[in-house]
Parts: sequence; C-alpha cells; structure tokens
Amino acid sequence: MLKKWWHDKVAYQIYPKSFMDSNEDGIGDLRGIIGKLDYLKELGVDIIWLSPVYQSPFVDQGYDISDYYAIAPEFGTMEDFDELLAEAKKRGMYIIMDLVINHCSDKHEWFQKALADPEGKYADYFYFRKGKEGKAPSNYRSYFGGSTWEPVPGTDQYYLHMFAKEQPDLNWENPDLKKELFDMVNWWLEKGVAGFRIDAIINIKKDPAFPDYPADGSDGLVSCTKMVEEVEGVGELLEELKKETFEKYGAFTVAEVFNMKDDELREFIGEDGHFSTMFDFSAAVLSGGGKGWYDSRPVAFKEWRCALFASQLEGQGIGCLKANIIENHDEPRGASRYLPEHAQNPRGIKMLGTTSVLLRGIPFLYQGQELGMTNCPFDSIEEFDDISTKDQYRVALEAGLSEEEALQAAARFSRDNSRTPMQWSGDVNAGFTAGTPWLKVNPNYTSVNVQDEEADEDSVLQYYRRLIALRKSEEYRELFTYGEFIPEFEELDGIFAFSRRLGGRQVMVAANFAEDPKTLLLPGQKAKLLLSNDSGLTESKLLKMQTLQQTETLQITLNPCDCAVFELFTI
Repeated sequence: MLKKWWHDKVAYQIYPKSFMDSNEDGIGDLRGIIGKLDYLKELGVDIIWLSPVYQSPFVDQGYDISDYYAIAPEFGTMEDFDELLAEAKKRGMYIIMDLVINHCSDKHEWFQKALADPEGKYADYFYFRKGKEGKAPSNYRSYFGGSTWEPVPGTDQYYLHMFAKEQPDLNWENPDLKKELFDMVNWWLEKGVAGFRIDAIINIKKDPAFPDYPADGSDGLVSCTKMVEEVEGVGELLEELKKETFEKYGAFTVAEVFNMKDDELREFIGEDGHFSTMFDFSAAVLSGGGKGWYDSRPVAFKEWRCALFASQLEGQGIGCLKANIIENHDEPRGASRYLPEHAQNPRGIKMLGTTSVLLRGIPFLYQGQELGMTNCPFDSIEEFDDISTKDQYRVALEAGLSEEEALQAAARFSRDNSRTPMQWSGDVNAGFTAGTPWLKVNPNYTSVNVQDEEADEDSVLQYYRRLIALRKSEEYRELFTYGEFIPEFEELDGIFAFSRRLGGRQVMVAANFAEDPKTLLLPGQKAKLLLSNDSGLTESKLLKMQTLQQTETLQITLNPCDCAVFELFTI
C-alpha cells in the first residue's frame, strides 16, 4: 500500500450545533469549537470533521445549503472559521468540511432563478420534468417519506428531491453546474481545509428517463434507492470530481456511500480510487426494518461480528483502509445499539470502543462517544427536532401502532439521540450553554460528562485517551495502521477477538460480550498485556500459563464485559 499522510490518523466528528455554545444563544458555534481544541488534542484527535456550517435554512440541520461560500450566522463568521483553521494548524490538527453536493436548499440562488424561469438556464441545474397524466413523473419515494417530486408552482412541471422537498437535487449532467461545484470545492481547499466528508454522493447519478418501478409499499411508491441501484455511470462523475478538485491538493476524502454495487469497492477506495476512504456501514444496516423503524430488529451479536469481520477482510483484500465508526450524526448512540443489555455500562462501553478503534482502518469518533454518551429518553414526539424521526413516527402510526409504540420506535433510532448537546459538566444544561439549548439535554449528563470523567482515572474518557495513545504510540503505530487483520475465536459465541500482525509481531484484541466467562487457549504462546478496560485485570490475573497435553499454553479467562489488548510471543 502506498503510504498517505492520513493513514495513521484518528478522526473526530463535531456536530457544531450541539458541541459548545460560546454566546449563550443555545446553539453551538465555531468559537465554542475553538475553545475545545486542546480537549480534542489531548484525546488524541488529528482530523476534525465538521458537520455543515454553511448558510442554511436548517430544514435538515444544515444539509440544505443556501450559500456554499458563507458561514451560517448561527455558527459565527468566516473570520471565526479562518481562526479555527489557524488554531487547528498550530496543534498539528486538520479540519475537513462536510461536502453536500447531491442537492442544495430551495433558498439557494440557483433554485430561486430556476423557479423564476422554469425553461431557463438554471432550471437545468436541477431536474424539472413534466408530470404524467396529472401525476408525478415517476413513483419514487424520498428518503424522508412521500414522493420525490414536488410541483413547480404555476406550471405543469415537477422538480426532483430525494430528501426533503426543500432540498432539490442538482443535475450533474449539466457542465455549467459541475464547474460551479468544482470551483467551490477548490475555493475551500485553497482556504486551507484538508479535505471533505462527502454526503450522499452516490445519489448524484440519475437515470434522466426516471422510469417507474414496482411499488414496494402500500403508498404505491418505491424507494428512490431503486433508481440509484439500477443506473450505471456514477464512477465517471466521481472520477471527474476527484481530478478537478481533490487530487490537485492531496486532499483527504471520506465518502458516505450506500447502495454501492458489489464489485465497486476497489473503484471507490482502492489504490487509485475516487476517495481516500469511505465509512463502513456494515453494522449500521443490520437493524434496518423492511417497512420502517417500527419493524426494525435488535442487532444480534453473531451477525454484527460476522458483518464487521467480513468488511475488514474485504477492505484488506483490495489494500484499502475503511473508516470505522460506532455512531455518527445520522445514527443512534452505539452504546445503546450494539451492546447487550448486561453490557450497557462503562466497562461495556470501553469494550465496544476497543473493538472499533483497533480495527484495520481509520477510527472516526463521534462527539460524546469518548464519554459513553447514550440514547436520550424522549417523552413525546414534540421533543424531537429531526425531520426523519417525525416521518418514521407517522409511518408507525399509519401501520397501526399506538402512539406509545410509535414513540418507542422513533426514539430507538432517532438521529436526535446523537444530536443532543455535548455533556461537558454536571452544571445546568451539561455546561453546553448558559442559554436555552436548541435540543433536549440527555438527563444522564449529571453522571456522564467531561469534567467528572477527567477527574476519574477509571472513566470512559480516560480509557479512550489511553486506547488512542496505544494506537498512535511509536512502538505500535505501524502495526495498528498497516498490520494484517486476522479474525480469532470465531467458534466462541460472545467473543469478539482479532489479531493485528506486521513484520513478525502480533497484537490480539479480545472482548467478552457474553453473560458468562469465556476462556481462550493459545498453545505455544506467551503474552504481554498492553491495555485492559478494568484496572483489576492485571497481567498476572489475566494471562496464565498452563501445561495442556504436554504443551505450554496461554490461558486467558475473560469475564462478561472484560476486554484486553496483548502482544503475543511464540515460546
């Protein structure tokens, strides 16, 4: 593998609206982020991904951009952003922006000009189509529910929106539109951003005929993803984007990609792929329901482990590094999603973090993950802000669920679980703001917060600091960056174990997600303990040598929620 500057880095996603409020208006901002850079540096973060801070009406929390060249006043000014870039650089850290170029806001100048002249130049920046027999041009359902087609006032035309109706899709077949987008991307790279997280990018390729497909629901519609899966040629657009922008600057790019075809991974993130990396959503998709959140299912341990191991081996097979996540701004909290009930405690949360951060690939932490933040209890649908949650609540009610059942379904998977304010202290509003927070604060902030965890050497935060320090240490950095991934003990239910091996050295990670103790036997091996999630798991207690069948055997007994990282040596 050709080594790149970003290979050995640890990334951290900030959801600016919920990170830190500096001016008491209840909304996080850029100056709040600047004030917490030292906290992130001490955690071990190298790359900071900012969710959108562009000017926006915030119909979809900033993923509806009305001006790609402006900072939203809620977050501050361009001068604040420039200061953030400078302060991050002083600390050897990199800022990457969220790049949202499948769609923009209906308040964007381009769309407003398109509405004013539906037959003019700017209408072709979007997808304006005449209806069929007084109905929408095709039967696609948007990601947020309802038709993807919205009538253009005063005409017989509709415009396409795969997300909310306030987020019209951009026409990537139009060369003028592409040039506008490429110029904008290069403007930010010239300013000094290190790269981008690229939103919903596979959706940019459309079938301009927009054919109907058989309905997959009682509403007579089919998910718009069907068209994405059927159309060919997205790679040509992605390669053009790369060559006109990212490649010129050595930029780091991480793509959000769903619905990719089975044979496209190398093309997307191989040695000369469209992007530097892409998020591994192999675990996140396991709980998806066929009809909506209300019929989703819990993630079974074996299925989860199998999905992650298969994804690791797939990436390794083509020589790429995926971006590994437990949670992000679009997902519920990992501690509430992937841990069995008996493990939803600080030791279990440390265990989950270890099995993610030491995988092959680039660790992407999400704000609050390092504290063990969990899903938030919501008492009514009115407490939610997320547009997708409100749609799924409606879907559940229409399916016949009671209001209480629909609320439970919505709350379990709501994106607002990860968007509640960052928990800095046990003070009012978790130390996030002196004003009224824009979204409910998780009531567990009195026990789960930065201030208390910094004072506790056995806390989740302090453990994450040690975990990241181990990954980035001079002794083990190369091994954890480029070392081979080897699944271990797959025959043992409840055990999540793997080795990383490089140049004759081998480090094993072993975690017990089961409710009973598990013993691992490693004949002909001895070990040195590097890290454990419990101060009581000393090397003498954990790593015992036994003579079994006349062979010296390393015996490791893990109690429920035990996790250990150890280097192996052949006797």
